[in-house]
Amino acid sequence: MIILIFLILHWYLSLFAQTFFLHRYSAHKMFTMSKFWEKFFYIFAWITQGSSYLNARAYAILHRMHHAYSDTEKDPHTPHFFKDAYHMMLHTRLIYNDVLNKRVVVEEKFDRNFPEYPLIDKIADNWVTRLSFGAAYVAFYIVFATHWWMFIFLPIHFLMGPIQGAIVNWAGHKYGYRNFEEKDKSKNTLWWDFLLMGELFQNNHHHAGAKPNFAAKWWEIDPTYPIIWVMDKLHIIKLVK
Repeated sequence: MIILIFLILHWYLSLFAQTFFLHRYSAHKMFTMSKFWEKFFYIFAWITQGSSYLNARAYAILHRMHHAYSDTEKDPHTPHFFKDAYHMMLHTRLIYNDVLNKRVVVEEKFDRNFPEYPLIDKIADNWVTRLSFGAAYVAFYIVFATHWWMFIFLPIHFLMGPIQGAIVNWAGHKYGYRNFEEKDKSKNTLWWDFLLMGELFQNNHHHAGAKPNFAAKWWEIDPTYPIIWVMDKLHIIKLVK
């Protein structure tokens, strides 16, 4: 029971860091926040992602490229040029590393207006820190796992961010329905997207990239948006009108 709670908490806290901070804030600037809260959520993203930490600058640039070149050969993560999600994510990883390490020239329209904290990145984005998080996950399982098969869940903790990204970018551009006719192949995979906190409303999102609520129809539910709405009312963030 403890292992299941830990897995669910890790999944949704990491996912919230990705959809709220990296995606809707860093990449799209759907809302603003003070430097205090920006640094808070930057650290929050590091702690919750742990061994699969994603750099905000590299994430924002790749995601902006994804919107600009959606489902073309210049898209960093489209499923339509790969036989499976694994090979798609390997390709994404190569582009991510090139952008992260500044080995490629990035178009100016993509390479601006995102949070940067080099000291936090220096600590978070190194193998000692990543392996330490991995060791902590293993130690937790050693202490609390009651059956051997529970250890099968460990790879999910190790690769939490890439797994979530693979599901969104593969399923969200291959399976589901479309509310809007866009030039790309984006789809809404689920009607009530509690599994990926709204990220699987890809067609809605590609139609209105600056809209903080990824749901478009009355029967669609984006569980991240109510949290954003409350944060706006509490003045933690300020929604961009």
